[in-house]
Amino acid sequence: MLFGASTFIWVSPFSTANIDLLTKVKNMGYDIIEIAVEDTSIIDWRSMKTVARDLDLKITISGAFGEERDISSTNPQFRQLGKQYIVDCIKIAADVESPVFGGPVYSAVGKTRLVSEEQKKQERAWCVETLAEVGKIASDYGVVVGLEPLNRFETDMVNTVDQALSIVNEVSSPNLKIVLDTFHSNIEEKDIPASIRKIGKELLCHVQGNESDRGTPGTGHLEWQGIKEALTDIGYEGAVVIETFGQPSKELARAACIWRPLANSADELASEGLLFYKSLFS
Repeated sequence: MLFGASTFIWVSPFSTANIDLLTKVKNMGYDIIEIAVEDTSIIDWRSMKTVARDLDLKITISGAFGEERDISSTNPQFRQLGKQYIVDCIKIAADVESPVFGGPVYSAVGKTRLVSEEQKKQERAWCVETLAEVGKIASDYGVVVGLEPLNRFETDMVNTVDQALSIVNEVSSPNLKIVLDTFHSNIEEKDIPASIRKIGKELLCHVQGNESDRGTPGTGHLEWQGIKEALTDIGYEGAVVIETFGQPSKELARAACIWRPLANSADELASEGLLFYKSLFS
């Protein structure tokens, strides 16, 4: 099992100015740094690749989806911007040898409304149409796009593994799979280990192993032993990454409902979280 830490733990948005984070993450003992790409233009990817290679640190890529990157939006311009952003991130992922690009690719974080069934069907249709196109591009670049269910307070579109599977199965692309974030699963799934087994090895491409309160893994009430056993049972061989928010931007704080510190410090959360991972999965 490979363990990773998201740049979101320390900074938002991540930029070239934060390149020293790669050294910090490596020195903590992590295998992977997960770079959250909020703005593609403020990151020098050539420098990132060079530093990561010198450190023997792997990179994975995750996305940030605001209103203007919503492929299910009623605004066609936003749907196009969302598609272009996903394509840009697929190309970045290929360039830095990230096997996945993951996130709530289907909608905007913080988009929560009660709408008619007719509008829901239309938004879903736009989403499926774009993801089918994206799947072909991802195949060309050898990258898997990971669709991540979010909890009901952050999206009204895909909250559960069943809803994620419905879209993934309809798109039917070998390059569209599922990212599981245990923080969201803790809110929406009745049985997290059962949901992992339902996704299975073929469709589970990435795991964000986050605690019930988004704090340090191992300090909340998640059923970690059952989660580990389910991942073992399906033969999961991907990464387990901590993604939480130490210094969220105002927009991110609003979308993810982060109103208080989640640990004494970002460094403490990351270092103690890794110790827990290594103990759990040893």
